[in-house]
Amino acid sequence: MEKIRTSFARQGLVRSSDRAILAGVCAGVGRRLGLTPWVTRALFVVTLFAIPGSQILVYPLLWFLMPAEDSLEAGAAAAYRTR
Repeated sequence: MEKIRTSFARQGLVRSSDRAILAGVCAGVGRRLGLTPWVTRALFVVTLFAIPGSQILVYPLLWFLMPAEDSLEAGAAAAYRTR
């Protein structure tokens, strides 16, 4: 599980803590794609009605797999202290 979270973090897919409404998934994906969180949320809702189904599964999956921004900062600080 940690390998997946590390891979997501290297690609810039982290859950936002400062712009989160529910879990920060849309804000994190939007940041990675260069979109504002509100545009990403609007696209999520539009696709939810246009192509229902997969979003209900993908959002919780990303919530579980994407590392939180706070956890990365704490991990980086801990790694820096051990040097």
